[in-house]
Amino acid sequence: MKGLILSGGKGSRLYPLTFTNAKQLIPVANKPVLFRVIECIRDAGIIDIGIVIGDTAPKIKQAVGTGDRWGVNITYIQQDQPLGLAHAVKVSQDFLGDDRFVMFLGDNVIEGGISPLIAEFADSNWNSQIVLTRIEHPEQYGVAELNDDGSIKQLIEKPKEPPSDLALVGIYMFDHHVFKAVQAIRPSWRGELEITDAIQWLVDNHYGVHPYIHEGWWIDTGRPNDMLEANDLVLEEIEYDVEGYVDRDSQVGRRVRVERGAEIINSVVRGPSIIGENARIVNSYIGPFTSIDHDVVVENSEVEHSMVLENSRIQDIGTRIQDSLIGRNSVITKSPIKPKALKLTLGDNSNIGIL
Repeated sequence: MKGLILSGGKGSRLYPLTFTNAKQLIPVANKPVLFRVIECIRDAGIIDIGIVIGDTAPKIKQAVGTGDRWGVNITYIQQDQPLGLAHAVKVSQDFLGDDRFVMFLGDNVIEGGISPLIAEFADSNWNSQIVLTRIEHPEQYGVAELNDDGSIKQLIEKPKEPPSDLALVGIYMFDHHVFKAVQAIRPSWRGELEITDAIQWLVDNHYGVHPYIHEGWWIDTGRPNDMLEANDLVLEEIEYDVEGYVDRDSQVGRRVRVERGAEIINSVVRGPSIIGENARIVNSYIGPFTSIDHDVVVENSEVEHSMVLENSRIQDIGTRIQDSLIGRNSVITKSPIKPKALKLTLGDNSNIGIL
């Protein structure tokens, strides 16, 4: 089998963080979501992976490279315009050939990986397998309605009145018959070739499409709150270890990962949390569910339930920062008048003076 990761799109729902970076490269627990997807596919035994790229192609290529670090072979596939998931399949046909493949959205995080799904599909005679999960607001996604026997009745893209609470997770498995489907369908009212229409075509034409209902957690990291929720869930699962330096005046909880080169001085760090390489935490408090990326400095400040990206500096802030996303190279320092509360979503290279 081959892997296909979709990493086009501008990530407008994550502005301003994605003005200067691809949304798939925003780190969850200090690792870009796209890297987690590559590892997920590799761990399922797939080493030939195509990445569909768009306007952010240079950023993606620079970050991922050839795939050597993961032991996989990366092929980049240009999608000149974001014309839908089925269109992404269509432009990937030369790479995929007649091989079965798994398609994974590059901004999704899923509990437990996909190895069992890949094995199940590889050993079956199904033409497709789709992953579904029950969510509270299915109208924001593609939705599946099942028959009484569990087979697929219909798929609808972002329905105003969803026929069920089963949403398509963003992980799909296909054989070569999907190319007939993407050639046969027409653009939707959004002007896109919808993957739901392609799968419906397979169903209507009596191809075997197997629905799998995922019971664990799944996050589409398309919005700031989604990123924080994904960060929470992944922090619960990472391996906790102290590789950096912690002085005798600091208190570091047992569910804290301190990466090499990091320093914690006269500070309190409570888990689950991660302190990245060469970060410095001085006279500060880092609360639960916080990711401090590499080369970040936090001094005389408090941060909780937040993500602070690489090379940022938070210094002398008298009010606790929480529920915040702080982009790369940002600087937050104290200004004369104290605020009552802070809730921040900062893009890369921000420079904020707190009143």
